[in-house]
Amino acid sequence: MNPQYLVIHGPNLNLLGMREPEIYGHETLEEINRRLRVWAEQEGVSLRIIQSNDEGAIIDAIQEARTWARGIVINAGAYTHTSYAIRDALAAIRLPAIEVHLSNIHAREAFRRRSLIAPVCLGQICGLGWRGYLLALQALLARDREESAPGE
Repeated sequence: MNPQYLVIHGPNLNLLGMREPEIYGHETLEEINRRLRVWAEQEGVSLRIIQSNDEGAIIDAIQEARTWARGIVINAGAYTHTSYAIRDALAAIRLPAIEVHLSNIHAREAFRRRSLIAPVCLGQICGLGWRGYLLALQALLARDREESAPGE
């Protein structure tokens, strides 16, 4: 069975390509998702990709993922800095998760430098644009392959 991963795009990411392109780039969310699906097909991986501006829908997707996913890539957008509920959902399901941000949150406003979800994630990738999602998926897949390698 192919590994399955959940990719979550949080609030306002549906506006990529037109929202502050000097910060978030010119790629649309659809273009990013297409790139991720091409990679997934090449690697024999299944992806479920969601975008929501609603905190509750993101939490529901995280909770549902515990029944089918091998890991989560999450760009929680501004919820990164405000949502204890998303943090708690990630902690509760105990799936490996990697936090992603298109911009370098550590080089921006002070409030963006604090992540509530980073402590319950394997790691954080920021500042690499859409490639951050790809790197996170590659890391999750490599981890899965290492864990399932015989004799390891």
